[in-house]
Amino acid sequence: MSGHPAVPRAGDLGEQRTVGEPPVGIDELLERVRLDLDRVTPRQAHDTAADGGLLVDIRYAALRDRDGLIPGALVVERNELEWRLDPQGSHRAPQAVGHDLRVVVICNEGYASSLAAVSLRQLGLRHATDLIGGFQAWKAAGLPVER
Repeated sequence: MSGHPAVPRAGDLGEQRTVGEPPVGIDELLERVRLDLDRVTPRQAHDTAADGGLLVDIRYAALRDRDGLIPGALVVERNELEWRLDPQGSHRAPQAVGHDLRVVVICNEGYASSLAAVSLRQLGLRHATDLIGGFQAWKAAGLPVER
């Protein structure tokens, strides 16, 4: 042991790194966190919602205003996500019914949603994942969008 305190390594759930190890860049972090996610395509996300799963749109308001909304998706700003989706939380959304809930997090292009889905998994939402390509992929696939 090097004598340095162990600190969590971002993206490696449960793994530790010692102070002084080189930092992890965002590309490597995304690659690491995505290893634990069963990311879904737009069609799979659509089917998940049809089967009772929850689509969660974390895009900021300007993007929602510009591009529209996915019908039935729960809109939650990224900075509120964990509080709104934690089934045990005092500020949970009514849709946050339990840790077995199938959740697909959607951002604009599928990057921030991967990090958000891992955060939800750390809260015990073991079926949380994200949409490959984000809202833009959903729209490009011709799936429903409301203005």
